[in-house]
Amino acid sequence: MTSTYTDLGVELMVTGENAGTWGTKTNTNLNLIEQISGGYITQAIAGSGTTAFAKADGALDALIASRVIIFTGALTGSRIITFPVLTENFYIIKNGTSNAETLQLKAASGSGATVTWAAGDNSWKIVYFDGVATNTGVYDIGMGDVTLTGTQTLTNKTLTSPKIGTSILDTNGAELALLTATGSAVNEFTIANAAAGNGPTLSSTGSSDSNIDINITPKGTGEVVIAAGNLNYGSTAVTATGAELNYSDLTTLGTSAASKVLTANANNLTTVSGAVLNTEDALTDAADIVWNVVNSPVAKVTLTANRNLSAPTGTGIAAGQFVSLLVIQDAGGTNTITWNAVYEFPLDTAPTLTSTGNLGDLFTFRYNGAKWLLMGQTLALTLS
Repeated sequence: MTSTYTDLGVELMVTGENAGTWGTKTNTNLNLIEQISGGYITQAIAGSGTTAFAKADGALDALIASRVIIFTGALTGSRIITFPVLTENFYIIKNGTSNAETLQLKAASGSGATVTWAAGDNSWKIVYFDGVATNTGVYDIGMGDVTLTGTQTLTNKTLTSPKIGTSILDTNGAELALLTATGSAVNEFTIANAAAGNGPTLSSTGSSDSNIDINITPKGTGEVVIAAGNLNYGSTAVTATGAELNYSDLTTLGTSAASKVLTANANNLTTVSGAVLNTEDALTDAADIVWNVVNSPVAKVTLTANRNLSAPTGTGIAAGQFVSLLVIQDAGGTNTITWNAVYEFPLDTAPTLTSTGNLGDLFTFRYNGAKWLLMGQTLALTLS
């Protein structure tokens, strides 16, 4: 009988074989076993495409019979390295190639698992070939948990859900950001970058809550300062510096600011440069007319039948508010309004509407906290 060989090339001699050469073959086997257990080799794999590595029976020059392998060379495209089916071993392998192409390890045939270095990934991997017949799989068994001491530089490393601790330091070792943990926290920041022409986004997010603020808290009496430019609140742009934003704080402004639309002096007297306009909104004609006096302090309604005017609605109604309503007859005229009791008229007597078609009656009210007091009325107005 003749010798057989393992899947890594170690010669298995039969009894009585190789007389006179047994010692040489035994030493070769011992050297090969040493190489398999701790040998180191570099292998150039420049180019692209698939290259097969095979075992070498009873020889010391087989790539697959080394424990540590470093691949080198400039790749020109995706590279695939195949090992023989039935290879059962683990390897420590570094992708030392250049040009940022993918590198994959797989069995020469079958659909077993594979291991791939992504483009630009030049890391070390510990990989295991399971030696399954006809369908050998390759697995990245990882390096396990790594504890770093001292100052370490991590280049092109992906940190998955890292626990950072309580601070992030700058390159000089000074505190750049402090982190504080909150028990049972459910809300967090999400930071998103953006394509050309768009700004990055800082969002308040969380798994269960909705409508969550972003809180910015200055130190002591410090202020939140926004650099010159446009500050957008929703769809409204405020073109202002931080100081100009304070001009709406009339209780603390104390001085008049020249060239501003809204100014106030030390006596809390506010001056508006230009007209103050409340646009006229049309109310919906219905059996019971609803008037939101906060959203539509100046309004009109065209009557097509006898109607009831409900009590004013709106969030934040306050004493001292002025509102105006234009009541218009349709072409037929003769329509009436029944006013809600919160509208107060002289001698508790509501006015009689003009009955002529297409004419309007104008009413102005002032709220005293309980009633809407009639300030004035003008009847039988021609509107066009």
